[in-house]
Amino acid sequence: MLRLGLMRFAVLAFSAALFFSFSAVLFTTPANAHDIPLHTVVNAFVKMEAHEAHLVIRVPLDILHAVHFPMKGQIYDLAASGPGIDLALRGIAQGIDIRENGVRLVSASAMGRFDLPSDRSFEDYQQALAHVGEPLEKNLAIYFDQGYLDAHFVYPITSPNSIFTIQTTIAPELKDLLKLTVRYQPLDGSSRAFMITSQSGQVPLNPTWFQASRGFVVLGVEHILSGIDHLLFLLCLIIPFRKIRGLIPVITAFTLGHSVTLLGSAFNLAPSGAWFPPFVETAIAASIVYMAFENIVGANLHHRWIIAGLFGLVHGFGFSYALKDQLQFAGSHLLVSLFSFNVGIELGQLAVLCVAVPVLGLIFRGALAGRMGVILLSAIVAHTAWHWMIDRWNVLWQTPWPQVTAEGIMIFARWVVAALLAIGLGRLIAGWIDRKRTPVFPQRPPRDVAEELQKA
Repeated sequence: MLRLGLMRFAVLAFSAALFFSFSAVLFTTPANAHDIPLHTVVNAFVKMEAHEAHLVIRVPLDILHAVHFPMKGQIYDLAASGPGIDLALRGIAQGIDIRENGVRLVSASAMGRFDLPSDRSFEDYQQALAHVGEPLEKNLAIYFDQGYLDAHFVYPITSPNSIFTIQTTIAPELKDLLKLTVRYQPLDGSSRAFMITSQSGQVPLNPTWFQASRGFVVLGVEHILSGIDHLLFLLCLIIPFRKIRGLIPVITAFTLGHSVTLLGSAFNLAPSGAWFPPFVETAIAASIVYMAFENIVGANLHHRWIIAGLFGLVHGFGFSYALKDQLQFAGSHLLVSLFSFNVGIELGQLAVLCVAVPVLGLIFRGALAGRMGVILLSAIVAHTAWHWMIDRWNVLWQTPWPQVTAEGIMIFARWVVAALLAIGLGRLIAGWIDRKRTPVFPQRPPRDVAEELQKA
């Protein structure tokens, strides 16, 4: 009886769970799908004047479902939309947080209007500003969720040279799905554009060199500590070593290598196209496999820094992909940001070395002492990286390769020449170091000459 009761209870519990799961899918999925807007980009200009800051912004209407606009069938009733536009303007002003020296700005005036999806006025600030102030065209018909609300806000400021930040909390439930594209135009200096989301927090419009430097140092540390492929490559580099002193030239060469390609990529000297990122990822996995097999068969530790420098060139392209989307926040401090990102990577590498070298020293004791531990640990890394390489190669194989052009040949030739120069320079330095390490002993004179010298 007890077993029968338990079986009935289990059947009832399973049926109830199945019912509630089906109900949740049936009643919540369409609503969630409807809540996701078709347009997920909000365009904005921020223009600084001597005593005012201007925000001109275009918000898709399907993001403003919280505001009720009167309708005539499926068309917005533009003549009766005044109260709805005022409510929407207050919501936008609340959702766009612009601060001067940490103090939130309050708009002194705001105006808005509806616009068609085909309108192209937001391609330029002056054109967008003028268009917002124009009256609506007669017989303008905008269908539900098919147009925009264009708005212009004016903020009094203390000085155009203050530190300004911007944050968006429009539709925070969409998180990174909704993007705000900001084109910032200072009073003096060149304009720049960047893209943020509600997860970006306060973003400086005109960052100082210190703000840019601090942010990119943190970004570099986070990237190296979260990049498992770069960490495995570092592990392969240091497995045969037992002291940090021997690692100094290896890590230095790796740093110089990835710094060269990182800078080249930042200045658009790297190859472009959909094929190049999977090619770099495959090459990074191949570099880990190579280093692991070199550890297994026996590595020449005196010349390991040459291999580390060459593979550093490849890893630099990988670092550049993490940096590419973040350079928009560098402002006018591109070189400072690049240098700071590199410093962050080196700080992350140093932290990894300070932890990994003592841990490896503890592991390579007892049964794993000597070559056995190096071979076993390198084999595990090689097995992991081999699967990465195969998977990434399959992606690369399915990616269309670019057509051969004169510009592509020139870019490829530059990098080949740079690699050959790096190899040649590395060999020269390696030869010089070997000569310095080889002790020079005076030649012993022939025996008969030595005897004559003694007699004399």
